[in-house]
Amino acid sequence: MTASLTKNDGAPPSPNAPAPGGATFFGHPRGLATLFMTEMWERFSFVGMRALLVLYLVAPESKGGLGFDAATGAAIFSVYNAMVYLLALPGGWVADRVWGARKAVAFGGCSMVVGHFLLALPDKATFFGGLVLIALGAGIMKSNISTMVGQLYPDRADPRRDSGFTIFYMGINLGGFIAPLIIGTVGQSVDWHLGFALAGVGMSLGLAQYLLGSRHLAAASSVVNAPLTADERSRLVKHGLLWLVLAAAFYAVVGLTGSLSVGWVLWPLTLAGLALPVACFARIKRDKDLTADEQSKMTGFIWIFVAAAAFFMIYDQAGSVLNLFAHDNTENAVLGWTFPTSWFQSMNPVFVMALAPVAAMLWQWLGSRNPSVPVKFAMALVAVGASFFVMVAAQAAAAGGERVTPMWLATVYLIHAVAELCLSPVGLSATTKLAPRKYASQMMGVWCLAVTAGDCVAAIIQQLMGDATGGGTYFALQATLAVLAGVGIFAFRKPIVALMGDVK
Repeated sequence: MTASLTKNDGAPPSPNAPAPGGATFFGHPRGLATLFMTEMWERFSFVGMRALLVLYLVAPESKGGLGFDAATGAAIFSVYNAMVYLLALPGGWVADRVWGARKAVAFGGCSMVVGHFLLALPDKATFFGGLVLIALGAGIMKSNISTMVGQLYPDRADPRRDSGFTIFYMGINLGGFIAPLIIGTVGQSVDWHLGFALAGVGMSLGLAQYLLGSRHLAAASSVVNAPLTADERSRLVKHGLLWLVLAAAFYAVVGLTGSLSVGWVLWPLTLAGLALPVACFARIKRDKDLTADEQSKMTGFIWIFVAAAAFFMIYDQAGSVLNLFAHDNTENAVLGWTFPTSWFQSMNPVFVMALAPVAAMLWQWLGSRNPSVPVKFAMALVAVGASFFVMVAAQAAAAGGERVTPMWLATVYLIHAVAELCLSPVGLSATTKLAPRKYASQMMGVWCLAVTAGDCVAAIIQQLMGDATGGGTYFALQATLAVLAGVGIFAFRKPIVALMGDVK
């Protein structure tokens, strides 16, 4: 039975039915305005909360924070971000098998609203419960809302399709730019929990306009592509309850022995975040239904997946280790006017919005000279590694408690933006082209696991290095790993391109 948020008079909508309402949003279907605003508010709430997260985790209890050391706070942030992207995989499955994308996004939005307001309560238990709900909601939304944008253009040859995704992408970065300026200011200057509450208000606005505007979305967004059978539902419930009981029993024993600490949560999640991608690739590679060409392309995809994981190992630390460097070691005053350090988190979205059109025009201008996917990934890895070599110099300049110029972080975030544009959109496009037909709808979730794996590697390094996290050795180690990975991908570019077949 089709799951829908709207009445369909008992008849399942055609997957190819156009979105109602005509072209009223910059010449695009009206549903694009709904999804643009939904994603903008979702990014506003999520990025705004994330700009405060590590600062709140490490702030002394006397100043309203949780009092974790810097290494633990950074590791919590890394694992949390990893779980968001890990949950994108089951989020897509829920849409395909249970609710449909439209209803799944509504549920994800509700989960995020509740989660943000739980963060607003001054209680540690409700705080971490709120993080779980936000991660769940963000994972579900991340895996489905982009799909709904594509469904607005049932004709894949529609010339508006690419520009529609560009407009949607601008909404993501617009929300990410505004969030630290507003939520960061309130959280750092007034009250942590009021800042988290403001993120909840933003997500509430996004959810409200999504529900009001959902009638303009494509009919295909309500379709459940492969509904679960009764037997499948029964097995799912039994297995889910079994794992839940086992996890509860395990942590009950740990708690009763007095050994429970944050490490007992971080390490299992970190290892799970690394094991899941391995399990996914093992399952796909063992599938005898795949043709020889599809198997070859999957091997090529594994190469770029590992490269992407190495990239995100560094890139995603903008919100944790670099945020702490901004707070502890960077000058945050201009002409005598002091601004909250969380504002540095707005730099990357600004650079991305400014450079994305330039990158798009550059790739188009190069034409047949356009670098291959492995070469672009190698460029991204060397660049993101170079950014942490910049941080080695910045850390040296900050030795002795000196506050350094904001130009250090501005340089790092600019390099990150250039590297991201060489890897993220290229990786998304390559994933859709390399995906075996049988796994076409699941491969975007598998791509998200590259972020999970990279963040989990960062969490391991942070937990192992402890007090050295954020020091010169910490930055130099990861910079070297990323540059070596980039050089390796470049050296093996021809074999990788051969594995990828007709995908260049």
